Amino acid sequence: MRALREILEMIKFEHTLFALPFALMSALIAANGLPPWPVLGWILLAMVGARSAAMTMNRIIDAAIDAKNPRTATRAIPSARISLAQAWLFTVVMSALFVYAAYRLNTLAFWLSPVALLWVFGYSYTKRFSSFCHLWLGLGLAIAPMGAWIAVRGRFDLLPMALAAAVALWTAGFDVFYSLQDIAFDRQQNLNSIPVRFGVTRSLWISKVMHFVMILLMVWVGILGTMGTLYWLGLLAIAVLMINVHRQVKPDDLSRINMAFFTINGWVGVVALAFTTGDIWLGR
Repeated sequence: MRALREILEMIKFEHTLFALPFALMSALIAANGLPPWPVLGWILLAMVGARSAAMTMNRIIDAAIDAKNPRTATRAIPSARISLAQAWLFTVVMSALFVYAAYRLNTLAFWLSPVALLWVFGYSYTKRFSSFCHLWLGLGLAIAPMGAWIAVRGRFDLLPMALAAAVALWTAGFDVFYSLQDIAFDRQQNLNSIPVRFGVTRSLWISKVMHFVMILLMVWVGILGTMGTLYWLGLLAIAVLMINVHRQVKPDDLSRINMAFFTINGWVGVVALAFTTGDIWLGR
């Protein structure tokens, strides 16, 4: 139990909240209401399994790098609070949970589940060769709304693709923020990122562009889904949150990155889900 607590802390289990609201939002739109409870339950288990496996794999792959970085040297694996064997066991169990949940949903979800795992596992290697590793991460989280739609409808459609693209850019933009903390270390270790390649000021502008396009994609989602007033009010609230985030982090003051990343960022998905749920409920 101690090792399990350490692992859950290591992977920031509570941050499953970031992608989960968009998965549930996608499922609600796909079902035009609440999906059957078994479907909803397997979607939740698939989300937990996929994210937990991906985050633990990330910590395993980056253990040597984390040990050298003062910001991450106290993480569970570098500081030996859990062993690599324990981390690998947890990864295997969570991967199996994800694949089994996909199997219980439908055939297409099951056959795509190994592809999804390979994609999210591959993220940790991208910063070794690409400055655009943030987009790889974004596409990894974009699997959540796409997968939830497939879980409900058993097929691809344009609306969830637009929503997935919005989630990808939302995530990538915030990951650019987060990586600003390690710009000096990454340069020293020859690791790649948008801040390393473009510097702080340009990186913040790139993040702004990503989030602006994300809002445009959410507008497209609303049009494709013929959403009502509450959805549009929720999107307005999200735009205000995003503007506030970009006002908090400035090229000469990066002290509020964690507040912007973990606090305001977390509210974006919650607002999207809450207003979409209300809109669908009123529509029905």
